Amino acid sequence: MGPKLFIDTWGWLTLRDKREARHHIVANFYSNFHSQGGLVYTTDYVLNETFTMLYNRLEVSKAKESLEMLIAAVKHGDINLIFITPDRFTETVSWRIKFDDKPRISFCDFFSMVVMEEFGISQILTADAHFSHVGKGFQIVP
Repeated sequence: MGPKLFIDTWGWLTLRDKREARHHIVANFYSNFHSQGGLVYTTDYVLNETFTMLYNRLEVSKAKESLEMLIAAVKHGDINLIFITPDRFTETVSWRIKFDDKPRISFCDFFSMVVMEEFGISQILTADAHFSHVGKGFQIVP
């Protein structure tokens, strides 16, 4: 079993949008991670945000291509798609309340953190510093 990586909305957008300033760095990181047999995780909440933003940022044909590529990767097992469940929702609510001193962290990000903790994932492909604000040892890459 290879290393584990959680990909946040920013990571998916940066991988698919060549206009992003860090596109090449992120694409190279992802390629190297994948070639090492790494396991990729994301959530239905993250893909919800990603699909919405792709259609807002890119031409419709490119957004549709991106959506179809991500769904195909999930179907082929290249991406582990984790869904919200009643238990995960309750745990995410607990995190939201526990970290009420950090009101700028989104519920989606807290759900991502809950999943990362549940699956023993420490690395996250994101530019969102919120993941380092909760003291759980999450490492932002690249």
